[in-house]
Amino acid sequence: MKVERSTLADIDSLLGDTDELLATAYPGDRDVRQPVHTVYVPGHRTSADLPYQWGQQALECVEAHGGMLQLAERVITAARKESGPAIPGQVPSIHQVAREAELLAEAVTAKLEREPIEDLRLDFEDGFGDQGDETEDRWVIQAARDAVAGRAEKAAPGFVGIRFKCMESATRERGLRTLDLFLSELIKAGGSLPENLVLTLPKVSTVDQVRAMVLAARALEAEHSLGEGTITFEIQVETPQLVLAADGTVPLATALQAGAGRVTSLHYGTYDYSASMGVAAAYQAMDHPVADFAKNQMMLAVAGTGVHLSDGSTNILPLGEPAEVHHAWALHAGLVRRHLKRGIYQGWDLHPHQLPTRFLATFAFYREGGPRAAQRLHDYVFKADSTVLDEPATAKALARYLDRGLVCGAHTEEFVTSRTNLSLTQLGQLARTGSLD
Repeated sequence: MKVERSTLADIDSLLGDTDELLATAYPGDRDVRQPVHTVYVPGHRTSADLPYQWGQQALECVEAHGGMLQLAERVITAARKESGPAIPGQVPSIHQVAREAELLAEAVTAKLEREPIEDLRLDFEDGFGDQGDETEDRWVIQAARDAVAGRAEKAAPGFVGIRFKCMESATRERGLRTLDLFLSELIKAGGSLPENLVLTLPKVSTVDQVRAMVLAARALEAEHSLGEGTITFEIQVETPQLVLAADGTVPLATALQAGAGRVTSLHYGTYDYSASMGVAAAYQAMDHPVADFAKNQMMLAVAGTGVHLSDGSTNILPLGEPAEVHHAWALHAGLVRRHLKRGIYQGWDLHPHQLPTRFLATFAFYREGGPRAAQRLHDYVFKADSTVLDEPATAKALARYLDRGLVCGAHTEEFVTSRTNLSLTQLGQLARTGSLD
């Protein structure tokens, strides 16, 4: 069938708005790193070497409770039980499992020494509370100075920023004052805003609060002679109103558009959201059905937009008697693995002792599927015979999976390039587009 030019012109005219929407609202994945976690620390507990200290505390706790190898074995064993029966002929031997536990323990130990915190958020909201303006001002200035000084410290984080108080009327002015002070001191101490700066806007209830944040960002850019769009921010989803509005709509996607390209991530707030839904304190958790419902809506909202998504936290900490520590570690590792399997690649951590299981569960997730993913990607690219018929969208997912494992430290460059026969540049292109064309 030959389509006349006049018909094509009519179709182009009809779909003009669609073409523009897909290009602007759904540009695809951003070519930027997503941290595997965000660590929240009260703003008055800041120090330039905080990440290094957290890493050392994590290692000391593991050593005091059986060592990293034993903990790695527990994480691997739990993951294998959860996955169910292995494919016939692919059951690893006892020797292979032991060797993988050894390699996993070594990789996570190195991670805790090199980069124990990927994304550090100094908290001037719930973790700080209301300590009066003079006290908050003083700690905000100190936090900014520590953020600048921390870049030169051993084990510096990949990202750093603050969570300031929300846009509700009772805290609006204080939150914006904290934000302005923090940015001003960053520029004063470092000469400019750091590229790895992340700002978190909590307790967003309406799209207008996002629009208000955009107005504030523009005003601050003008005040500090910053380029348009320099100030970006995360939205914390902690209220039911952002998932279902009073008029029956789902405002999450609208909130991203109202952010005018400044929204970098949606973060789920486990406890505020659960409490707002009336869930009893004992049952408030990352895996509660109300949490899954909210996060499913969040996943739909960010799909194709380039906006990242983060799960929340567990407040069951690895403290106390050995049995309590191991119980908390098992819970935490299971929750981390759970959100990774569901396609959420980031979560919150609240205590140094959660770092070992954050990285053990995360590294295990990428390492256990790494060889198979690399083989499938190789077979797809080089059109080799395979038992799996993959398409471009799946090739993109395979490349993204391998790339995430590489960036966080679960894989080495040699593993990825030798198994796929691709360069890192080619892997990155596949991760973004699903094609090498």
